[in-house]
Formats: sequence, structure tokens, C-alpha cells
Amino acid sequence: MSEKSAFYQSLTAQALALCEGEPNRIAKLANLSALLNLALDDINWVGFYLREQDVLVLGPFQGKPACVRIPVGKGVCGTAVASGRVQRVANVHEFAGHIACDGASNSEIVLPLGEGEDIWAVLDIDSPRFDRFDDEDEAGLAQLVSAVLPLL
Repeated sequence: MSEKSAFYQSLTAQALALCEGEPNRIAKLANLSALLNLALDDINWVGFYLREQDVLVLGPFQGKPACVRIPVGKGVCGTAVASGRVQRVANVHEFAGHIACDGASNSEIVLPLGEGEDIWAVLDIDSPRFDRFDDEDEAGLAQLVSAVLPLL
């Protein structure tokens, strides 16, 4: 097991501990964004957008003020919902239709929460470093989301 893989296993265990026994979804998402903000290096924004029909609305996050509403299908977050797949973007400036909430962000990863028509939110993480997120980050974050999803 790689060092990064072990890191994400530990992070997932911490995330589960934060969520267990707490019935309020917003409280859990707030703590998860705080945990990820503290644990991940080289990020400048982490948080959740919650789906309301065809729009993603800003939820709990850590970082500078952000875009409040993102249409499904627009930007990296909206594309994650429309496609139902993780979006890992090495250079957001090359992503067609990127919505720049913070000009300092250069790379991004967005993970959908739910499946198909039942995607109810996304986890969005931005970095000022180009190509910040690799295969191990994607796998580790996907593992974390998959583990906590039943508790959300």
C-alpha cells in the first residue's frame, strides 16, 4: 500500500467517525469540508454544492466566498452531475465553460454524491497548483465519498 493510499484510508476513517451518530446532513457536510481542508495539501477551496432540480446551490465549504448557483451541465461541477462521473481537471483554464469563482484556482476535482438522476450533491476541491490531483487522489476521494454516502 502506498503512503497516499494509507493517508486516504485514515482520512476515510476520520470522515466516518465525524458522520456516525449525527442526523443532520448539513452538519456532517460542514465537518467533512473542514476535515478535508485541514488534511489536504495545496488546496484553496473545498466544499459541497447541493442539487436543487437543475441547479447546484452552494453548501458547506472552506475557502473564499464562492459562486452560489451553478446550472447542471455547466462548469466542472455541473458537468460532474450531468455526466455522473468524477471530473478531474489538470488545468481549469483549458476546461470549456469553466466557471472561475477564484482566479487562483488552477486545477480541480469534483465527485458526484449519488448516482444517475439521484445525484444530490457534489464534492468540489480546487487547488492553486496545476495537475494537483492524480489517480491516487481520485481513488482515495472516491473511496471516502463511497464510505460516507450511506451516512449522509
